[in-house]
Amino acid sequence: MNAITTTAEATGGIDRDSTAPMYDQLRQLILDGIVRDGLQPGDALPGEHRLCEQYGISRTVVRQALAQLEHEGAVERIKGKGTFVARPRTSESLVHTLVGLFDEVERRGGHVHSEVLRHELIEADAEVAAALEVDEGAPVVVLTRLRYVDGEAWSLSTTWMPREIGEPTLGADLRDSSLYALLADHGVVATHGVRSAEATVATHEQAAQLGLSAGSALLRLRSVSRDESGQPIEFFVAYHRGDRSRFEFRLSTDNSQGSLVHVP
Repeated sequence: MNAITTTAEATGGIDRDSTAPMYDQLRQLILDGIVRDGLQPGDALPGEHRLCEQYGISRTVVRQALAQLEHEGAVERIKGKGTFVARPRTSESLVHTLVGLFDEVERRGGHVHSEVLRHELIEADAEVAAALEVDEGAPVVVLTRLRYVDGEAWSLSTTWMPREIGEPTLGADLRDSSLYALLADHGVVATHGVRSAEATVATHEQAAQLGLSAGSALLRLRSVSRDESGQPIEFFVAYHRGDRSRFEFRLSTDNSQGSLVHVP
């Protein structure tokens, strides 16, 4: 007997005389069932058709409940496979600090491993040149990494650095070490910058690399970091899995440190 059935029997199922919406009642029944039976991340939950039959409710109600649970991060729905107890999302502070993923995860006791997909000297295109404040076609070092957190694909990032800053990293083993730490060893330290975050969806290539379905939610970080003199030292674009990351912001009444940008 599954967790949802057990919970329904214990509670009497959906109360049609209640002022609470049926989808919210079902949402709570599913949560209670997960806790009651000690279900773990990755455990399967009943499908939509079974929930409809079990509670005598419409598929619309079931889908509303599951959508809310997915939005809350309690379940994850995989097309063609079903609904599962979600893995907990990890809080990250990468948006409002200058730390990198390696240092952020290490600080909370986790481990980051990187698969280096590209690390070479190239000519800057227009976007990279503008971000690094160099001439278009100027030599820059590009570093693309598929990042794993505790063995699970987590993000796909590409970093560009001016030649004089990035050249010492060429040949370095960055699979299990911090790029920022390596730069610091060469006297390059970021002191300020601008970092933005926006929602996007995975392309077929990104989905294959991150173990997702094409069109899955991603969070794109875009950052330019500068040293004490104001010189840009790196520009990066990183795509984080939306089902594994939750970014947290520290807020205060002083709003001078942030801005809302409208993108037409």
